[in-house]
Amino acid sequence: MEASESTSETNATVITGDTPGTFAWGVLAKRHPALIQQVRDAFPYAPEQHQALDLLLEEITEGVIEPLPETAHDHRTWAAWGREYFGRSWFDASFLWAESYFYRKLLEAVGYFTPGPWRGVDPFTPFKQAELRSEELAEELEALDDLAVRPEQEQAEALLHASLWGNRADLGFRISAGNAAHSAAVSHLVADDSSLLWSLLTTDEPVTVNVVADNAGRELIPDLVLIDHLLRHRHASTVTLHVKPYPYYVSDATTADVIDCLRRLLHAPGRAGDIGQRLWQAMSTGQLIVDAHPFFCAPLPYRNMPEDLRAELSDGDLNIFKGDLNYRRLVGDQLWEPTIPFQDVTAYFPGPVAALRTLKSDVITGLREETLAGLEGSGQDWRTNGTHALIQARR
Repeated sequence: MEASESTSETNATVITGDTPGTFAWGVLAKRHPALIQQVRDAFPYAPEQHQALDLLLEEITEGVIEPLPETAHDHRTWAAWGREYFGRSWFDASFLWAESYFYRKLLEAVGYFTPGPWRGVDPFTPFKQAELRSEELAEELEALDDLAVRPEQEQAEALLHASLWGNRADLGFRISAGNAAHSAAVSHLVADDSSLLWSLLTTDEPVTVNVVADNAGRELIPDLVLIDHLLRHRHASTVTLHVKPYPYYVSDATTADVIDCLRRLLHAPGRAGDIGQRLWQAMSTGQLIVDAHPFFCAPLPYRNMPEDLRAELSDGDLNIFKGDLNYRRLVGDQLWEPTIPFQDVTAYFPGPVAALRTLKSDVITGLREETLAGLEGSGQDWRTNGTHALIQARR
């Protein structure tokens, strides 16, 4: 489905970056040029890579959208996806498409797919590894020892919030009923369907769960800890963790990132190390499966997923989508009326679905009128500054 078709069918405008001062404009005009410099500084690239990065910077700031070289392995795929955008300004394209294509072109510039010494070298590895070595993560893993003595229901709530808040995971690991951190976490939820989510995981029958991952590093660790809890307490008999097939959106998780996080857990003392051992074993027995379908790097909403992925997700008793980008793809990267029901915009999805998302972009659905009024009157950039989150679900 192309952006223009999506708009006509839903009457919700597809987001672009053509309006200065908007979130999408800021990503294209400021964040992407800065990221090119950060990637350039992170590795001792050869002159060939530096020249390609220079050309990419010129293209996104002053030029028009150019197709991938014909030698690229996925040239035909992107040629089809981008046929209405090539030759136009990056700011005129669908924001979801432009953002995705930028990362594909960045990988092309550094030679990720090209035969040679830089093939398969993740340009975002230094950023991901820094998080795994951080003191903050070490403290969060130590907090698991205290959490382990809490009642199972309290542990479940804490771990769900840790997965929700991502790199603010200390909020989740340390919450306990009635304390200040718990109150802060809950008060910043703009929607909370956690009771429905847990009801879908509480059954006498074997439950299969799909978790569509978001970021690596310090944000993937809480996801893995939550998965361990689901398996250990029989909320799930099998979990498939869906990751990206190649580096994407700076910190999105790949299979290599999953292994790095498991090793970080394995080498941690206390409960964290125990969790790492259980997850390592779960992978070897097939209780935890890692999958990397190519569509997870497509510039399209999940409404357009191919039939093989649709069949795989339809087999899940619950499909959990993590993070902001997955939310944008799940509901459509469009300027919805915020009170449109989450159930309505995900009605196409082939099975029960839940979203765990910290708000970092303009898209929002499923808000109550009174919640929206309070947020709009707060004077905050609540949609994009990462201070609010949601847990939404439907059967």
